[in-house]
Amino acid sequence: MSPPDALPIRAALPDLLTALREYGTAVLTAPPGTGKTTVVPLALAEAGMRVMVAEPRRLAVRAAARRMGVSYTIRGERVRGANPMVEVVTTGVLLQRLQRDPELPGVDAVVLDECHERHLDADTALAFLLDVRDTLRPDLRLLATSATAEAEPWSRLLGGAPIVRASGTPHPVEVLWVPPPRPVAPPHGLRVDPALLSHVATVVRRALAERAGDVLCFLPGVGEIAKVAGMLDGIQVLQVHGQAPAHVQDAVLNPGTERRVVLATSVAESSLTVPGVRVVVDAGLAREPRTDHARGLGSLATVRVSRAAADQRAGRAGREAPGAVYRCWSQADHERLAEQPRPEIALADLTGFALQVACWGGTGLALLDEPPRAAMQAATRVLEGLGAVADGRVTGRGRAMALAGTQPRLARALLDAGPGAAEVVALLSEQLPRDSGDDLVEAWRAARRGGTPYSSRWRQEVRRLASGTPAKTGVDDAVAGLAVALAFPERVARRRGGGYLMASGTRAELAEGSRLATAEWLAIAVADRQTGNASARIRQAVVIDEETARRVLPVTVEEEVAWRRGDVVARRIERLGAIELSAAPLEGADVREALLHGLRTENVLTWTPAAVALRDRLAFCRRALGEPWPAMDDLVSLADRWLEPELSRARRRADLERVDVAAALRRLVPWSQRLEAVAPERIEVPTGSRIRVDYSGEQPVLAVKLQELFGWTETPMIAGVPLLVHLLSPAGRPVAVTADLASFWGDGYRAVRAEMRGRYPKHPWPENPLEATPTRRTKRS
Repeated sequence: MSPPDALPIRAALPDLLTALREYGTAVLTAPPGTGKTTVVPLALAEAGMRVMVAEPRRLAVRAAARRMGVSYTIRGERVRGANPMVEVVTTGVLLQRLQRDPELPGVDAVVLDECHERHLDADTALAFLLDVRDTLRPDLRLLATSATAEAEPWSRLLGGAPIVRASGTPHPVEVLWVPPPRPVAPPHGLRVDPALLSHVATVVRRALAERAGDVLCFLPGVGEIAKVAGMLDGIQVLQVHGQAPAHVQDAVLNPGTERRVVLATSVAESSLTVPGVRVVVDAGLAREPRTDHARGLGSLATVRVSRAAADQRAGRAGREAPGAVYRCWSQADHERLAEQPRPEIALADLTGFALQVACWGGTGLALLDEPPRAAMQAATRVLEGLGAVADGRVTGRGRAMALAGTQPRLARALLDAGPGAAEVVALLSEQLPRDSGDDLVEAWRAARRGGTPYSSRWRQEVRRLASGTPAKTGVDDAVAGLAVALAFPERVARRRGGGYLMASGTRAELAEGSRLATAEWLAIAVADRQTGNASARIRQAVVIDEETARRVLPVTVEEEVAWRRGDVVARRIERLGAIELSAAPLEGADVREALLHGLRTENVLTWTPAAVALRDRLAFCRRALGEPWPAMDDLVSLADRWLEPELSRARRRADLERVDVAAALRRLVPWSQRLEAVAPERIEVPTGSRIRVDYSGEQPVLAVKLQELFGWTETPMIAGVPLLVHLLSPAGRPVAVTADLASFWGDGYRAVRAEMRGRYPKHPWPENPLEATPTRRTKRS
């Protein structure tokens, strides 16, 4: 590793110090390995400034502070260093300090490191700091540093801040493209194809054989790290992620005597130099938050890395000497990757952000990307439900929640669930071990038993959260249930069918074989819903009773009158959100609208042939004559005219089914008209038969045996529309269709006669039908 005096960043320090003195703000871009994280804060301190450095991750905070020999503060841990002029903190800790005292007494300059990673806390902290400079501390110097060259947006955000570029001479990194030999399934949700992980392990072994130095391998999550580690028997493996214990983090930062393989998530992309690394193996995947704002569910999704992130990862191999990166995808696939990762503000649950902004009380904050409106609206609704915001303003309770040092939901549980809540909240503050199962109370017992790195971190978090509150002496199911229910009231759930219905209205399911499966009520702490699934999967939950559910959710009583499952439902319902507690019949309810809905959506009425024929006659009158004949295409809209008083008396489907529809429809005949005169039901033909007219088509149809029309040359008209005559054989089958009988007798009849008289010799087929006597009978009859 290069000594500090030899690092390339040294050449940029004069310009940087000048920019901060003259303008008060600056943007520094420097490639990985140039020393921006550790050399610049010390240089500012040497120039007489008291410096606070904000890093996006706890691991980076500890590493940077250790290399500089300065103090650091992360959640639940504060260590004093030899140099009192510099302190390294997480961006979350910086936000807490700004909320407590925006003037940041004792701080002359704030360095926001790795701002290109676009973490939500970092974006928020920068917006607050710019507000502080504008209103309270114009002397406060701000420096945004980035490992990428895209500095112009940051410069504009900082009011036209000077851009200082440290070019440096990073060591060359050879790129090797090593896609899997066979296609692998794309990532879905948290699932990564095992074939890809097996390929990554193979590439790690290849890299060890082909190259010198340690290997840093990037994987998307803790589970994938554990699986690949299991495939690397006989190799010294270190597993680095956000929840890695301190001794593992220390081991990573100390060069070893043996070759090492460091399996890491994206925490090792930037602001962290792992000594000895000459090779990077990149699986090409990362994890991003996904938020279902409508259901109040969050999850992580596995995605392809951006090209910028891939470059950051590759740069780890060239921090100390020439290196190589093995990319587990093809060069063609690389060209299709997104240029930059999406900012967290566009993806995450914004409840914590919304509370920070509400406590800050500012408007028009300087942000590179505005938060999505739907996400902010959802966050505001949550804060209102927690009592943190009222009438658009933060409450005293909201301020206490913001200063609790945890998410707003968990802060509510910490404040309201009583003794022991700190232990439950500590469980929910970070991801539980993979083998914890879905029973949160069992996870609590396991943490209390100790003996694992997780339980040590848990106890440390409990001490931080329980400051000033009574200690708890044992696991209490009721406390756990109340704490989870207070934090996530919309996830209180009751058994329904084979799963559970949450108060939010979302269905949820337990994993097969879960010990919670017999519970009537659950308070669900963690659930996610993968794309395409109708139900959420319950990850952690606690058994509760109805009393606890009623304590955290308001009971509402509503009167429901609706058409549901084919009939009228009229009942008084007691609910907790979407969960039905009880229901009783609602006597005397006005069910008219429900009945009308049923009429619109289902075939409820009994349409006898007579009713259908009458509807068709009325429809014909409307088509032929228009007003005042009513339209038949939306009879429900005319219910007041034709279904009274039957509709007024009806209470359920069966009452509508008994309605005499034909009799009711006659109420639609205009008072000034006679239906029989306008559209007669039957027409008398020359034999004296009265034949029914079919009005179901666009043109009325008269279907009659041909022999009954001998001598009839004038085609009848109905409402000015000529009848379409279907001439039938003796067997009742159509032999001709015409709207002009005279034309048929002169032209078409001869062909029909020639074909029919041999088939029906007992029936008359005269040569001259116009002079023949019409008949219903055969020749001998």
